[in-house]
Amino acid sequence: MRGLTITAPAKVNLFLGIGEVRPDGHHDLHSIFQTLELHDTLTLTPADELTLSCDHDLDISAEHNLAFRAARGFAETFGIDVFVHIDIRKQIPAGAGLAGGSSDAAGVLAGLAHWASLPLDDPRLLGVARSLGADVAFFLYGGAALMGGRGDELVSHLPSAELHVALAKPEVGVSTAAAYRAFDANPQPVGNWDALADALRTRADVQVLAAALSNNMTDASVSLVPQVGETLSWMKAEPGVLGALVAGSGSSVFGVCDGAAACERVVADARARGLWSVATRTRATGVRVTDEEGAQ
Repeated sequence: MRGLTITAPAKVNLFLGIGEVRPDGHHDLHSIFQTLELHDTLTLTPADELTLSCDHDLDISAEHNLAFRAARGFAETFGIDVFVHIDIRKQIPAGAGLAGGSSDAAGVLAGLAHWASLPLDDPRLLGVARSLGADVAFFLYGGAALMGGRGDELVSHLPSAELHVALAKPEVGVSTAAAYRAFDANPQPVGNWDALADALRTRADVQVLAAALSNNMTDASVSLVPQVGETLSWMKAEPGVLGALVAGSGSSVFGVCDGAAACERVVADARARGLWSVATRTRATGVRVTDEEGAQ
């Protein structure tokens, strides 16, 4: 069993529409996910037991890390001993609304499936992914997709956008659970996801796509962390930014830029303001597995 290297991409919600609470306690929602080139890097190597390390302190034990839980869920579902060491090198910040933890979990599932010669669309694998979080399964294929249900049901694959994206994040994070509570206290209407889906399907001009960005959780996130609103307002006003949105429940904000040069300028300005910031592009794939011999 050879060691594996896995890239686990971040994502943004080009559209997020939170609906009513369902009988199971989750919210109905429609969202359009899009993966980014910004990614964490995971290595999986054979070991005497299941262990995990990370180059950032995530303030949780290894056993509670979603990537560790993914390995354990895989072992329980398939009846296979998973004795590996998982090492995570983080580039995706935690608490940013970029789903780095979910992507890391998907990366582990993809790596273990590679070792076990299982296809990524194996229903049992998808079941493990969904048990870990609403967006984990999405990262097994990535690109752009319209999601429904509680965010875990694929409605349709969409053509991946080709965008230059500037990300910026204030120091403080947003609790997703708190954001949902704030949303329930002051629910906002769902936008029109068809407009954005159609812009992707027709490969419309980037300005059309940027104009269709929508997130009805924005007010809830801003009410919890005013710096999110300040960052969003600043991003929208930056030269070269065609449209901007809070990433999920925050706290990061992303701007769709009119080119690479504009994207780099926005990032430089963000860093000058003391924000974490990075320039990236959209990505048409999900997690990517490479073994020691370079095979994917």
